[in-house]
Amino acid sequence: MVTGTDRSARRTHARKELCIAACEVPRHIGHGTRVTSAATTERRSRHFRRCRNGQIFGIPTSVSELEPNRRVRIALISTPFVAVPPPRYGGTELIIHELAEGWTRRGQQVELFATGDSRTAAQLEWLYREAQWPPEVLTDLNHVSWCVEHILRGPSVDIIHAHSAAALACCRLVRDIPIVYTIHHAREDQLSSFYRHYPDVHYVAISSDQRHREVDLPHVEVIHHGLDPAPYHAVPTHPDEYVCFIGRFACVKGPHTAIDVARRARIAIRLAGEVHPPDQEWADAELKSRLAEPHVTYVGSVGLREKASLLGNARALLAPIEWHEPFGLVFIEAMLAGCPVVAFARGSVPELVENGVTGFAVSSVDDMVDVIRSGGAIESIDRARCRARAVERFSADRMVDDYLALFERLKRSPDSPGPRESPDPRMVA
Repeated sequence: MVTGTDRSARRTHARKELCIAACEVPRHIGHGTRVTSAATTERRSRHFRRCRNGQIFGIPTSVSELEPNRRVRIALISTPFVAVPPPRYGGTELIIHELAEGWTRRGQQVELFATGDSRTAAQLEWLYREAQWPPEVLTDLNHVSWCVEHILRGPSVDIIHAHSAAALACCRLVRDIPIVYTIHHAREDQLSSFYRHYPDVHYVAISSDQRHREVDLPHVEVIHHGLDPAPYHAVPTHPDEYVCFIGRFACVKGPHTAIDVARRARIAIRLAGEVHPPDQEWADAELKSRLAEPHVTYVGSVGLREKASLLGNARALLAPIEWHEPFGLVFIEAMLAGCPVVAFARGSVPELVENGVTGFAVSSVDDMVDVIRSGGAIESIDRARCRARAVERFSADRMVDDYLALFERLKRSPDSPGPRESPDPRMVA
């Protein structure tokens, strides 16, 4: 029988071990480790200043003891597939970047679990030195399990914010830290069934349409994506005479339809994006010949600077989607650049695009042609107003604050688990 005295002694011993282990800073770089700077060493020294009678001084033991500029301690789990921020493709990782930087600027303590080639003002932890593309299930599982193990062995955190479904399975081992999980995908029955096994997770949907299509989850709310407006600049008066398409070259995204619409409207079109392996057969059959048409310019996969310029000078962004788009990050990128969005009214489009202000939600190819042709309704859009409305609704600051408000509610909720008494996974109760 294990007595209360025994438990207390074991916790005391575990805390002393944690104090010693935390001060043993790795001096090498290798698989499963990270670069530890002198600044990081000093931070650890401040956190683990001394041990006496089993107490670790310098570590807050409850939310009320946190310093004002460290109100929330966040473990932010990205994917192992794309660096943060992404060099080119990677909507999820771009949002993670905005969150990490925004929270850090607000004085929160953020630990970002990403790949070693990421760049962040937060504390970076990594298992894989470089992004592991293309995505593989086992790679993701290896990454998130390492993240959770690292979190359990380190100083306690207030929130784990995950962006990979695989992380939920690993977080089953975490009984006393609130888990927030952002759903980045359209409804998939297999994943929806998986989510039912985790009713205590706090889910974030990225649009109301996505939430309504998902299974009924006990804890879910909508937080729209947001981006830093600074890289995007609106052309105040007359854009160039072309429309554009930016995104993955897949049937559901509609690049082939965008080319057809531009041809019928007698307007040039520039396309940026790439084909992913699952869509190669479709692209060969439906897209390859269209890319060779005289009104088409293919600009390849673009980074943020090229994308901002492409959107800022375009007459409109075309999005003839053939699926229920859960959000559409490129929509708000276009709006922030003052570029109106003309999209089929499916998925999140009706809640993101304001007709006559930031673009038009249309119901058919014919309607899209009529809107963008010379003399069409697209010419009535005030591009400065379009950008201003996008900044109001879809800035990174708004998104960062929305998530922090959620985290604060979880911390205050009596039903939410509190900080761990001991982070040592070897503790036997």
